[in-house]
Amino acid sequence: MNQGVRAIVLAAGKGTRMRSTTPKVLHRAAGRALIDYVLDRCAEVGAETVVVTGHEAESVEAACSARPGIRFARQSPQLGTGHATQVALSAAPPDEAAAILVLAGDAPLIRSETLGALLDRHRRTSAAVTLLSFRTPNPGGYGRIVRQDSGAVIGIVEARDASPEELLIDEVNASIYVFDPGALTDALSRISRANAQGELYLTDAVGLIAKAGKRAEALVVGDPSEAAGVNTLVELSQVERRLFERRAEELLATGVHIERPDSVIIGPDVIVEPGARLRAFTILEGRTRVAEGAAIGPCCRIVDSEIGPGATVLDSCLILNSRVGAGAAIGPFAHLRPDSVVLEKAKVGNFVELKKTTLGPGSKAPHLSYLGDATIGAGANIGAGTITCNYDGVTKSPTTIEDGAFVGSNSILVAPVTVGRGAYVAAGSVITKPVPEGALAVGRARQENKPGWATRRATRKH
Repeated sequence: MNQGVRAIVLAAGKGTRMRSTTPKVLHRAAGRALIDYVLDRCAEVGAETVVVTGHEAESVEAACSARPGIRFARQSPQLGTGHATQVALSAAPPDEAAAILVLAGDAPLIRSETLGALLDRHRRTSAAVTLLSFRTPNPGGYGRIVRQDSGAVIGIVEARDASPEELLIDEVNASIYVFDPGALTDALSRISRANAQGELYLTDAVGLIAKAGKRAEALVVGDPSEAAGVNTLVELSQVERRLFERRAEELLATGVHIERPDSVIIGPDVIVEPGARLRAFTILEGRTRVAEGAAIGPCCRIVDSEIGPGATVLDSCLILNSRVGAGAAIGPFAHLRPDSVVLEKAKVGNFVELKKTTLGPGSKAPHLSYLGDATIGAGANIGAGTITCNYDGVTKSPTTIEDGAFVGSNSILVAPVTVGRGAYVAAGSVITKPVPEGALAVGRARQENKPGWATRRATRKH
């Protein structure tokens, strides 16, 4: 952790090219707002942080306000990155002993290790400014890093203002800087709006610092994607894909088996233990946790849920805010709605839906059932086509199926109702009264056969 750091996060922009009413930094990638990633990195390097807001300032401030130690400075009117930095310094005057880290709020791929290296380089060289750069064969609209023949940085020129020769430079600005407070304050007092945009560019401060005879350094980052900002929905999708790729790479390195790393989506707060197996097109979101030995997929989506050791979630299952115990089996084509619990070695089979239901240890609902607001004990069997009628149009009522009970296929359990320990419900029954322990309940009309009826009907047709 670096000590003595003040971070300024620039988050005032509207993001016109996003074609959205949502402030740019609040667009989400891999389940989190863009600015959340940046603020996390600032915290990881020990920085006190000022967020500069402007467009939809209230929304941005509300999204960040729960974080401890965050301060805000509003930029109005918005006259460029240099002006935004001036506004931040006015709202929170710098500590002369603290380096000032300036970065954009729409750059979620930056790593804390890279910021740490940038700060270390700044201190080690006693530079007045140290900026992050990267090399690319297609520099496009990025500002070019201008160096002397000796390699010393003398400035940054924006693409709009660059000469044909400067446009050929392949080292470009990542828009992440560390400044000496005094050098920054002095340079900001001298920048002008004499440029193509008529704005105060923070990039101009680098050249002014160099012209004043102070040292300007640039650290070239090895992975150019770290510098990627988001200005369009296309760029948002590219950044999100890279976040997912990184997550898969991290998990592979810890011993998680991932069948198709390019196809999985794993959120930043998801925990997957070594030895788990994720098959193609698995989606894990929220605060999901997957234990060692569990196997998931393909084509499953799991949100805010816990999958226990050795559990199996087969093809095309949806699990929301639920818990699956050790050795349990889910799917294929199962749906666990919120507050469902499948305990150890229980089975939820194909086309079974659970809603706010607990399925006890070793119990099974192999296929084609709906179980809502139910508590099912250990070792119970739920036959195909069983449903719990838990809603009467006004209230939800519970169903209890005790240990070892057997519910035959195509049964309807009208809640509130209890099926006792070891009891049987005959197939095709409608159960409206409690079934005592060890009893057999038959709730269907008596069958009546009419001999010759079908033959006579067929004869009449001819």
